[in-house]
Amino acid sequence: MADAEPIGIGVLGAADIAWRRTVPALRRCPLVRLVAVASRTSDKARAFADRFGCEAVTGYERLLERADVRAVYIPVPNALHEKWADAALRAGKHVLVEKSLTVSAAAATDLARTARERGLAFMENFAFLQHTQHERVRELVADGVIGTPRVFSGSFGIPRADPGLIRYSRELAGGALRETGCYPVRAAQLFLGADIEVLGARLRFEEDGGVDTAGSVLLADGAGVTAQCDFGLDHAYRNTYAIWGSEGRIEVDWAFTPPPRTRPVLRLHRADRREERVLPAADQFLGAVTAFAEACADPMAHESYSVAAVRQASLLESIMTLAGGPEGTARSRAAGPGSRSAHVPA
Repeated sequence: MADAEPIGIGVLGAADIAWRRTVPALRRCPLVRLVAVASRTSDKARAFADRFGCEAVTGYERLLERADVRAVYIPVPNALHEKWADAALRAGKHVLVEKSLTVSAAAATDLARTARERGLAFMENFAFLQHTQHERVRELVADGVIGTPRVFSGSFGIPRADPGLIRYSRELAGGALRETGCYPVRAAQLFLGADIEVLGARLRFEEDGGVDTAGSVLLADGAGVTAQCDFGLDHAYRNTYAIWGSEGRIEVDWAFTPPPRTRPVLRLHRADRREERVLPAADQFLGAVTAFAEACADPMAHESYSVAAVRQASLLESIMTLAGGPEGTARSRAAGPGSRSAHVPA
């Protein structure tokens, strides 16, 4: 693919994650060519275009009409992911869509089917999966360094921020599960089998019908390996996972959002020995857009991305169903002043 013409890509939405992380990575990737950025307002589109040296487009539909745009990156609010991913696929564009794609397994399945029928790449943008530290962990587990894996645990919590942010908007499908919980749930799938399922879930909601601000989830695969995932939007910062085996434990700090120049530290615990290994730095956003470009060149060879998106949506849907919501569905119950939560035992 190194000698192929770079793929013309457009950005559908002027989100902060696009500005800070993904669009700079697109500019560094030799396999793609940034063509245009679209926003619903001309001022936002122009700011992006001036910053990144591309064309400004007012209106998402106009971007999808362009023949020089073969692929799109979609960082709009969660509530708009399905609509615009579907519109892009039906316009014949390869699609890289921000997490969380959706919490509807049916919607994710429909999008994956549309991509498959039209021979298009379809990928949910979990950039952390492209960091080399996780492959090193997988190698150590496969080599039996910690014996037989028994338990995965993952945590991602961030401090409370401006209440006007999208993550706190129920109408725009914000909330802790979609914002931070999706990460440890997705990471658990690296180490548990394909038959992973949700055994239990608990979410804490803001009162007056607000979003979920914290949660815990218990997963398991057919072999009996379990995964405990904890997350939230009102926490001291934590961003880690660990795998506990019959003969040791591997811990990874800064698991989901390491800066590109940061060398992550992996900790090994075996019997009475503790070892720290400093791993190479990696630009996971550059890795993500490179993986997407490769999928655009051969979508059928990379159909695993759409399969993973459907599986993730199915798990998130199960979590929401078990844990309930502000309306009191799925057996939710009060959990004290200032919060609402629900729990369904396995």
